[in-house]
Order: sequence, then structure tokens, then C-alpha cells
Amino acid sequence: MNPQDILQRYFGYASFRPLQEDIICSVLEGKDTLALMPTGGGKSLCFQVPTLLWADTPDEGGNDSSREGTLCLVVTPLIALMKDQVEHLVRRGIRATAIYTGMSREAQSVALDNCQYGPYRFLYVSPERLESEDFRRRLTYLPIRLIAVDEAHCISQWGYDFRPSYLRIGELRDLLEQTTGHIPVLALTATATPEVAEDIQKQLHFEQPNVLRQSFARDNLQYIVRYCRSDRPSARLDDCEMRTKTEQLQHILSRVQGSAIVYVRNRKRAQELSELLHAAYYHAGLDTHERDRRQKAWQESQSVMVCTNAFGMGIDKPDVRLVIHYDLPDSPEAYFQEAGRAGRDGQTAYAVLLYSPDDRAKLKKRVYDNYPIKEFVEEVYNKTCDFLVVGAGSGYGHGFTLHIDELCKVMRLPLLPTYSALHLLDMAGYFVFQEEQETQPRVKLHVPARQLSTYQLSREQRQLITHLMRSYPGVFTDLQYLHDEITEPVHQTLVSLAKRHILTYIPRTRACYLAFRRDRETEIHIPAAYYEERLERFTHRLRAMHEYAEQQTMCRQQYLLSYFGENAVSTCGHCDVCRCLARSL
Repeated sequence: MNPQDILQRYFGYASFRPLQEDIICSVLEGKDTLALMPTGGGKSLCFQVPTLLWADTPDEGGNDSSREGTLCLVVTPLIALMKDQVEHLVRRGIRATAIYTGMSREAQSVALDNCQYGPYRFLYVSPERLESEDFRRRLTYLPIRLIAVDEAHCISQWGYDFRPSYLRIGELRDLLEQTTGHIPVLALTATATPEVAEDIQKQLHFEQPNVLRQSFARDNLQYIVRYCRSDRPSARLDDCEMRTKTEQLQHILSRVQGSAIVYVRNRKRAQELSELLHAAYYHAGLDTHERDRRQKAWQESQSVMVCTNAFGMGIDKPDVRLVIHYDLPDSPEAYFQEAGRAGRDGQTAYAVLLYSPDDRAKLKKRVYDNYPIKEFVEEVYNKTCDFLVVGAGSGYGHGFTLHIDELCKVMRLPLLPTYSALHLLDMAGYFVFQEEQETQPRVKLHVPARQLSTYQLSREQRQLITHLMRSYPGVFTDLQYLHDEITEPVHQTLVSLAKRHILTYIPRTRACYLAFRRDRETEIHIPAAYYEERLERFTHRLRAMHEYAEQQTMCRQQYLLSYFGENAVSTCGHCDVCRCLARSL
């Protein structure tokens, strides 16, 4: 059996895409591998095929080897992608499961048991799970043969989306190899500069450098910048024909038929533009059910989605004809990844950036919002401790649900800089700070079973209480996470029982999570590696994004390729700078 057999047997494809087979062969040889592939390049097959090949290959004695040594640990920050890939694998008869923030301890334990004792092939975990020492120890009992790290640029402090929890992967690898020997690592990303690629390999403890790179060039994707006049009424017009961003947005959408994504920077603008365009909107503030519903409706139609950057990760909709950025992204990396969601079917598609004088004027504020001065960071630290009623010399090991809007309102703090300050404090080791997560609903019964007969209860209330007692044995002693789907009638029944003090009901909520890594201190210190050096790189990336928008002498695609270290010696032949799209939009 070979990789081609696995590809056809499980996935029904006749051949691999460019570079996929080279990456798979590298993994099968036991090499640590960094794969740089553009968005939509088929990264998941690069770890799925080797794992299934190992599982289906008899050992040297001719015995089936499928019961040991065949689990792939996949680390990814994208919960929606985890669920999607697990469902995709299960539909193909492949055992897979996922563990992520918000799951109950019981559900996590069941998933780990299945991977330890059953013939499971893939375990997807969020990087935050690796913060737990108990969880890392439990992983040492699993037959892990390959570690796949998706969105690997998140492990680099020099990358645009650094996440401290990714640094635990190198530690985990060392821990696993103490008992199992060498476990190869496959790191995957669509956005890495040469500096970031080097750092990824260092942080993941590669035995030797090994980068396999596919050209980021997309012949079918046409990069365009449209200059717009300021939305401010008092702004002077250099060109009376120049449109505002909103006018330009409507014009472009009227010219291109098919599915489209419009990216904006904040939730308020997503809702405002969706009303103007009569389109759906999507952001992280929506509950999981509503996000899933809107995503599915968009995927099954030829429509427009107005969204923040919370939308799109892991979505494989091949026929997106247009991606428009209404606001300037923070970096070429973010722009390249989001724009790359257009035209995955190989047909002509457009990536359009709307740019106005207001974007240049907002540069300084954008820097401050992401890297507020250190005095402000210390103020956020102290006010957060006060808000959570954590005194000096205490707090270590305690976790809290934190509503940022409430914190900012009570303590009189600006929202965006406060978010950034909490992330800086996370990187510096003071907190574990996780942005909005959806928590499962919880219930605890207060009335003993023998006394329930004395209460006048409706038929629905009695049926629900009976179900709770049968399905959740500890419901009388502790709050229990509910795994059942909470429909609106069930929710209302639980609310009515809670009002009568028969039970405690904590509905599904969205909130941030904050846990103290150390006791509260009187002074804090943010190392230069987490502040000054990252500030410098953030400013560099933001200026590079402005330069991309403002320069008119170099092909847009070639500018991006050059930024990512790919030689750019000729024009693409079809971008607006190459003057082949001057009248197409």
C-alpha cells in the first residue's frame, strides 16, 4: 500500500495537488517538516494520508498494526475547523475526535479514553489545552505517531498572530519522546516570512531544517486596490469622480456575480454594511448555533457575507469570486490569507482592497490600540485585579469568567487597548487570557428526589427533571455541564424551574476566561521580547500593508510574493498595476 492508494481509498481523489506528495513522503521518512502552502492548497491531507497509511500497513510479521502507534495529534486554534474536519473524517469511516475549550471534563476524558483504547486515528486539540500539565501528562499514554501543527506561524513571536500557548508544543514533543522515541512534526502554514519559518523550526525542536515550499502565486486571483475618497463630509476632493468606500463597495458587488466576502474590522461595521447590502453578517459575538447557521446558508448559496476576521478560517468554499477588504488589515500575512479564500476552484476571482486617506490617518491609533504604552498595561493589570477582587499576594491558580465590556465600563477603560493589554500580560506570564469562548450550559438540582412529588409541576417540567436525574448522576451535588441540545422550549422550562429555586440553571454564555499564573504583584515587568521587539515588527508589517496599498509601480501579487521571500522577477500579467484590469471592475 502507498500514499496514492490511501488517497483513492479514503478520499476518492485520483492524484495529489502540487507539493502534497513531497510533504507526505517527507513525513513517512520520519523527517520534521515545515510545509508552506497557500490557503486552499490541501494541507490537511498532508498529515491524514501518512497516518492512515501507517494504520493500514501490516507490520513486518504480517500482523495488522492498526491497534497501536497510529494516532495523529493535530494542534489547531480553529474550533470550527476541528469540528468540520472531524465530521468529514467520520463520514468517511475514519475514527477522529476533538478536544477544545468549553468541553466538560467528562467529555474530554471520554475523548482521551477513545484515543487510548480504541482505534482512533486523529485527535484534534486547541493549543490552550496544552497549558494544563494534567492534560499533557494524559497525552503521554496515547499512541501518538505524528504531531501536526496547523497555523504554525502562531508559534513564532515574530509572526503576526503569535499565541503563547503554541510554545507548549515543543515541550510536549520532548515529553512524548521520552517514552516513545522520535515523533516527527509536520508544521503547516500559508503565511510565513523567511524569519518566521526559521523561528517555527526552532520552537518545534526540528532535528534539522526542512522546509518544503509551494509558490504562493495564484494565476487566477487578481489583486486590485481601489482608491476612495474620505467618508468625512468636510474632506476635500482631489477627484470629483472618486467614490467613497461604501459607494465603491456597492459598485464592485454589482459588477461581479457569485459568492463574495466583505471583511471589516469591527462588529458594528459588519452589521451596518450588512443592512445596507441586504446581506448576512458574521462575527465572534454571535453564538455558535447562529454562526453555524449563517455559515451554512452562505456556503450553500451565491451570496455576500459581511464579516470580521472571525469568519473564513477552515472554510472550503471553492466558488468565492470576490473578497473585498473594506478596512486595511494589520499585515500582508493577514491580507494574503484572507484574500486567498477567493477562487479556490481555479476560476478567475478578485481580491480587492479599498483604501482612502482615512486609512493613513488611522495608522498611529492602530499602533496604540494593539500596543498601548506600558503605563496603561500596568493600569489594566491593577484594575482587572481590583475588578476580580484579587488582592496583593493572592490569585495564583484561580480562574475567572471575564466580561470585557463590563470590566471596561466599571473601571473606565477603552475597549481595544484593554484587550491588547490583557494579551500582553498573558505573554508576559501574569495571566492566561483567552478571548471570548462559548461555555456549555450547566444545571444543579436543589430539591431531593423524594420531595419532588410534593411540587406542582407541569408534564414538561417532570419529564425534564427525570431526564436530568437519569442522564447526570451528579446533578444533586455539583453543577453539571449539559450535553443535550438546549432548544428554546427546554431553555424556558429550565428558566421556570430556576425561578422556583428547584434548580440552578446557568445558560450558555460567551465570555473571556482569565486565570492567574502568579499571585498579584505590586509592580509588573513586560520583557522587551514581548513589547518593544513585537511593537517594532507590528509597525513594520502595518507599514508594509500601507505600502502595498499606496505603491503603483510594482505588480500587487509580486509585491506580496517578495514580502514572503519568493523571488519576484516578472509581472503577473493581469493585475491593475499591469494595466489589464483598469476597466474590469
